[in-house]
Amino acid sequence: MAAIPPTGDARRAEAQADAVVVGAGFGGLGAALALAERGARVVVVEALTYPGGCASTFRRAGHRFESGATLCAGFAPGQLFRRWIDTHRLAVDVRRIDPVVEIRTPDLRLAVPPDRARFVASLAALPGAPRERIAAFFAEQERVADTMWRLLDDPELLPPLSAGSIFRHVAAAPRYAALARIAGRPLIDVVRRHGLLEFAPLRAWLESFAQITVQCSVAEAEAPVALATADYAFRGAAHVHGGIGTLATAPAGAVTALGGEVRFATRATSIRRTGGAWRVETNRGAVTAPIVIANVLPQSLRTLAGIAPGDDRTLDDLACSVERGWGAVMLYLVVRAPSGASPDALHLDLTADPALPYVEGNHVFASISDADDASPGLRTITVSTHVRAAALGALDDAARAVKVRTIQEAMRAVLDRLAPEWTADVVHAMTASPRTFERFTFRPGGLVGGVPRVAGLANYRGLAPTEVRDGLWLVGDSVFPGQSTLAAAIGGTRVAEAALRSGRMHEVAR
Repeated sequence: MAAIPPTGDARRAEAQADAVVVGAGFGGLGAALALAERGARVVVVEALTYPGGCASTFRRAGHRFESGATLCAGFAPGQLFRRWIDTHRLAVDVRRIDPVVEIRTPDLRLAVPPDRARFVASLAALPGAPRERIAAFFAEQERVADTMWRLLDDPELLPPLSAGSIFRHVAAAPRYAALARIAGRPLIDVVRRHGLLEFAPLRAWLESFAQITVQCSVAEAEAPVALATADYAFRGAAHVHGGIGTLATAPAGAVTALGGEVRFATRATSIRRTGGAWRVETNRGAVTAPIVIANVLPQSLRTLAGIAPGDDRTLDDLACSVERGWGAVMLYLVVRAPSGASPDALHLDLTADPALPYVEGNHVFASISDADDASPGLRTITVSTHVRAAALGALDDAARAVKVRTIQEAMRAVLDRLAPEWTADVVHAMTASPRTFERFTFRPGGLVGGVPRVAGLANYRGLAPTEVRDGLWLVGDSVFPGQSTLAAAIGGTRVAEAALRSGRMHEVAR
């Protein structure tokens, strides 16, 4: 169908579309591209001047920085991002790195390669390693991960389901039996059953990946979800040259090439029902469509759509879950690369004291950029740590500033202690708090997003697209299937499919 003219004052006038996507994070981009591929007239409105949301790339003082973590899965053959790149011939330079992550504590250096068998062998080769118990644990972990990752490798197995996908689920029932014994149980139960509680290298790996991916400790994490996300490094994880924002810019361009619009610096101010359609007001005019897909936090959608707390239980529950999660305290460094350093990207997972919680500067994730021709000899490092958002928000301004400064000092101390080769010559430094994160992502309170996957069967209730009102959908890392960049993008594609099946876009080619 014909694209909406994107030029001149037409941007500020009221426009008509088949669907409006609010937010060009990866959930919104997944939805927009899936709709555009099916012939829908899509308008994406994004408050920032660049796409990607929490997984974006920005420049300050002439240097390239990442808003958050830069590792991304989904590039293996058949996976979503690889399909995008191949189908739309996207100019994305994906580079496999080895190791994917290096875990460091005062007593351990453990490389996590892109191959599970190599990783298991390296653990088994450590002094005093209980080899048979390690082998048994990873045999179970692999079975669980294979079952769970099928849903991301083949998104048609996720809701909305077709007759064919239902049949495939029935055929796979024996696989799901492997999940039954651990569903609703914490990951620590699995570790204990295999007699590996005292094997420190395994605990360090599990604790660090659990905090990053499922946002809670091994003692709390829902076992099937945590065992699946522990496979992240082995499932097509890679580094995007030029920054993760490059991966967001490319599909945004593909939406435009298919006749849609992506309007940057266009912030949605309200979403209201008008007759049989939704009217999205922005600072640059209004767009009306029968479908709105909102790539925002649930509390933001309540505000935009005028839904009061207590009026929608689903949004209330989601908002509460997100608020029990995390904000991020950040350091952004520009350093002179140490002599002999590889030009490839490097990801360091650093923990000062493995006996303490993996938060608030005790545990940091440092993403070191690949070499940049624009800044020869210099590398940028994005350093992040989790901080409990509610606890920080309860402090007054002065106490909050002291708390953030103390955490940042701890982060720098961990870097100096465990990665001194990278902090010997710092030429530029910036700090960021959850409030900073809020300013450049528009996330209330600087919430990282995602819902901590604490053990319990409630984790499986939201495995379907979230339609808040007729034709108003929610996507992103706080809802199905949540958490990672890849999961958010896949969730966007499945919400697009549900929106198409709803029949509200009658004129869209099916």
